[in-house]
Amino acid sequence: MMRSVPIFPLLRLALHLCVGLIKCGLLFPFLDHAGKERRIQRWSAQLIAICGVTLRLHNLAQSEPASPALIICNHISWLDIFVINSVHACRFVAKSDIRDWPLIGWLCDKSGTIFIARGKQRDVRRIYAGLVRSIHDGERVAFFPEGTTAPQGTVLPFHANLFEAAIEAKVPVQAYAIRYRDAAGNNHPAADFIGEMSFMQSVLMIMRHSAMHAELIRLPAISSAGAHRRELASTMHTAIIKALNVNS
Repeated sequence: MMRSVPIFPLLRLALHLCVGLIKCGLLFPFLDHAGKERRIQRWSAQLIAICGVTLRLHNLAQSEPASPALIICNHISWLDIFVINSVHACRFVAKSDIRDWPLIGWLCDKSGTIFIARGKQRDVRRIYAGLVRSIHDGERVAFFPEGTTAPQGTVLPFHANLFEAAIEAKVPVQAYAIRYRDAAGNNHPAADFIGEMSFMQSVLMIMRHSAMHAELIRLPAISSAGAHRRELASTMHTAIIKALNVNS
């Protein structure tokens, strides 16, 4: 159901972003890794709640998530990062465009997001080496192998390059599948963040609509031992499509 622009939630969101900026600037330099993770997790959970999003976590693996591991997920919205962070704080690989988003870009940068420039192979190699180091340091590293957002009901082909980090680091790949539902269990019309839509347009769309449920599905981890990156990418692509029961 479409509503008018909700002023109070928008003010709460702006205040929450400002609090995040202050904490990143003044508090994070004095925190250890675990302390930062706890605050990122709590702040992300509060952010999605302000946006009217509730989380439903499904564990198809029937086990704890693999750790250490390279984490991957299909990509629908900017919300995906904060939904996953509300469960496990991660260092995300994201498009360099996000760094220019108002407030959110700076927050992502200060919370450890690794930015990658599209179409620059040298940048991919640099990021890949950094991912391996981060995994060896015990950090949770995550990326969206589609490379961009896709409309709900679709999973785009996976880029295989960054899967090499799991092989080099000798860790499994832990996949999640995400989707956003309305009260009737259908794909939520406000979730898609595609085309030329701006970050603020997406925020307003989400807040104008009725409550949204984010369903995060944890799949069984897949070993990278002896695998090729294209094989891993294909296996994970198939697994996520099956979990979501959608088209490729």
